[in-house]
Amino acid sequence: MNKKFLSGLLTLAIAGTISLSAQAQEKKKTVGQTIDKTATSVGHKTAEVAVKGTSKVGDKTYKGKMAPDGTDVYIDGKNRKYYVNKKGGKVYLKASQIMDKPVK
Repeated sequence: MNKKFLSGLLTLAIAGTISLSAQAQEKKKTVGQTIDKTATSVGHKTAEVAVKGTSKVGDKTYKGKMAPDGTDVYIDGKNRKYYVNKKGGKVYLKASQIMDKPVK
């Protein structure tokens, strides 16, 4: 009885260790994916803020006008109108895409 109990306990401990180690590896993968996603979103926001700051200093703001997503429209040195998207990229606009800002 004592040998059966010990062998059963040993088998249970080995099975538990294997299942826990498999779960721990899956969690590391999930944490890595979460960190990757978070780093990407932080990078996009940083780029957006940097480009908007540069645009406010270096380019003119088109007063009374807004982009299709509701943000400010800027005019560069070549008289091209653009806005800064969520990823920090400049999106150049056609005249038909620029809208008037609503009056408050």
